[in-house]
Amino acid sequence: MTSTRLPGKVMLPLCGKTVLEIMLDRLKNFKKNIIIATTNDGTQKPIVDVCKKNHIPYYEGDTENVLSRYYETACKFGAKSGDIIVRLTSDCPLADQDIAQRTIDLYKNNHLDLAGAGPHSGFPRGIDTVAYGFDFLKFMYNNASTPYEKEHVTIHPDKIKKPFKTLHLNNQTDDSHYRLTLDEIKDYDAIKEVYKKFNCSTEFTYDELIKMLKKNPYIYEINKEVKQKEYEIK
Repeated sequence: MTSTRLPGKVMLPLCGKTVLEIMLDRLKNFKKNIIIATTNDGTQKPIVDVCKKNHIPYYEGDTENVLSRYYETACKFGAKSGDIIVRLTSDCPLADQDIAQRTIDLYKNNHLDLAGAGPHSGFPRGIDTVAYGFDFLKFMYNNASTPYEKEHVTIHPDKIKKPFKTLHLNNQTDDSHYRLTLDEIKDYDAIKEVYKKFNCSTEFTYDELIKMLKKNPYIYEINKEVKQKEYEIK
């Protein structure tokens, strides 16, 4: 709710619902596993209302220290050693549940500490999924020291002093030039166009999404100039 570039972005209207509710629809196979880790700064009431309406568990934690919010949420809901935590950010209403499942499977089948899917592995920004163990989350919580590490949950690789086993879920093609996350009004315009092409259905696959984007290059043009916020890593 406190986004500096697009305040209240997860509550923006989309297909007769909110951005957050559309994302929940896209992840319906995981509904019984979803917990929303929101803030405790007084702005979160609309998010809490959505959680109550959709019977989604939630936790209200620190606004800036997202890492502590994740860790405290996991602890509150009984996470223990061996459990898997999956991170999906709520400004990604095109998140894909099949890619999320494949990321989880990659994590489990290779006995990893962390598995990820995102632009670094050929997926568009906005499809990002990270799966890691509760033990890894606890380590990050106990060792994070900078604002960057506390905001972005997974410690920057250069800062990790302990060897961890990580893998990326590699996309078969490089689709990382597409921007499908919600940070600015142009992102919102692009995402609305995507859902317009699917008649506001959330029942489309990643392959169908990419096929549609290739057929409609004007959607890419809408927000191609939007940049990710840059951070100074110390």
